[in-house]
Amino acid sequence: MLDQSRTSIQNIKQIQWLELQKQLLYLQWNSKFYQQKFKEFDIDVNNIVTYEDLRRIPITSKEDLQRFNEDFICVPKTEIIDFVTTSGTLGKPVNLALNEPDLERLALNEMRSFELVGVKKEDVVQITTTLDRRFMAGMAYFLGLRKLGAGIVRTGSGLPQLQWDSIERFKPNYLVAVPSFLLKMIEYAIEHKIDYKNSILKAAVCIGEPIRNLDNSLNALGTKIADLWNIELFSTYASTEMATAFTECKFHNGNHIQPDLIFTEILNKAGGHVKEGEPGELVITTLQNQTMPLLRFATGDILTYSEKPCECGRNTLRLSSLIGRKSQMIKLKGTTVYPQNIIEVLNGLDEIKNFVIEAKKGIAGVDEVIVKIPDTFSTDYVLLLKDAFKAKILVTPKIERVSEAKINELKNQKDAVKAKVFLDHR
Repeated sequence: MLDQSRTSIQNIKQIQWLELQKQLLYLQWNSKFYQQKFKEFDIDVNNIVTYEDLRRIPITSKEDLQRFNEDFICVPKTEIIDFVTTSGTLGKPVNLALNEPDLERLALNEMRSFELVGVKKEDVVQITTTLDRRFMAGMAYFLGLRKLGAGIVRTGSGLPQLQWDSIERFKPNYLVAVPSFLLKMIEYAIEHKIDYKNSILKAAVCIGEPIRNLDNSLNALGTKIADLWNIELFSTYASTEMATAFTECKFHNGNHIQPDLIFTEILNKAGGHVKEGEPGELVITTLQNQTMPLLRFATGDILTYSEKPCECGRNTLRLSSLIGRKSQMIKLKGTTVYPQNIIEVLNGLDEIKNFVIEAKKGIAGVDEVIVKIPDTFSTDYVLLLKDAFKAKILVTPKIERVSEAKINELKNQKDAVKAKVFLDHR
């Protein structure tokens, strides 16, 4: 299907609503979970003709997806080709499945995402994320680049030596990488006298960690990378449940949605749609998805949106970087903070390269936050770190010095697809 993002806003809304109505009918015919929901709330999808009608459908939660997992499957199991799980960032990983059309949809989404960034058929892209471990993203990048026809170097995660060897051998123009891993690559290059600043690489597609503030400027992590390495950084936002990525273009004005593949709502606590620029929870409905479509699924992610036309000529809605996760909101000494706020402070300090954050309930049910840093730091540095927290987020979490081994053990939890820097014990 052609990318309709440059057509008029009115046409985009019509295309999206048509796809939404098709998906509603599909769910009414094929989804055991939604059939029961429609019956329970006396909903006939043929009568859903406006957004107000759509709001009658109850929100689907992550707990629903976990508890009634197989009831979401809409195709015979013999049609399922690929099985994946979520990363487990917010708890136990959830099973998801894809058939052939879903894999084609995934490839289309990522092909368009790479085109947004500027990747062309003649380019070579090095994927530094895993293609195994039940991880959807690495496979999605591979399928999208294959559909685009670009060259692909599949190095997988970690191993800076392999990354630089592959860059020297295959001359990629682009990297797909977790931002913090880019810092590890830079550190390795400096230690081993690799002339990384003059490599052929011109840009990195950054996944898994925010690199921008709400005003689209680079945040502390993005700035740290940009100061050390003169490559263009592109932000993306995605999740396994959505099987869709939101990616920014060369103007870096927010992450473009693909309206024929996903329907988005940004809601406040009362369930109403927030105004442009106001933070709210992202609620999504997957479109053109066959195996496990989701309807009004609450992602738990807090962000903002913009509906102004982009300088690139696209008229699609754009999402901001992630502010935080609804379930991870912390009330610390009377101040509302998210783990990302704490991470931002730590990323802004060159000396701290490894850390983990823990949240728990203290006396009288009050939130407590403990930031664990390597025990190589002095008492004086801890005092400086406390001052940095007070200046940036107005409150100071507890700071503990522990061994690097302990930090790594806490970050790499069993069954999690990727390392966690925030552990919520509340």
